[in-house]
Amino acid sequence: MKTTRRVRALAIHALLALLAPAQAGAADAAQSTRMLEVLRERFAKADADRDGALSEAEAKAGMPYVHRNFAEIDGVGSGRVTLAQIEAFAARKAASRQR
Repeated sequence: MKTTRRVRALAIHALLALLAPAQAGAADAAQSTRMLEVLRERFAKADADRDGALSEAEAKAGMPYVHRNFAEIDGVGSGRVTLAQIEAFAARKAASRQR
């Protein structure tokens, strides 16, 4: 459960970092960069077959937040989600919270 919360928080923070204004301070930029690195590391670890996408089983095993939202992230119904799709999903969620 702790890992799930951490993964969810890291994914959201990493994507919020992408939306940060250009005038963000150096410390904020460094933190944002690190969060994005962590998201990418977790994605790479979960991508067991190293094909650049997560199957639903890979997401369930390695990124539970992604698994819970798999159908929404996989908008085209391909049965796979890429890092770019996960980032876009998190950005949409963050934007909807700011409204």
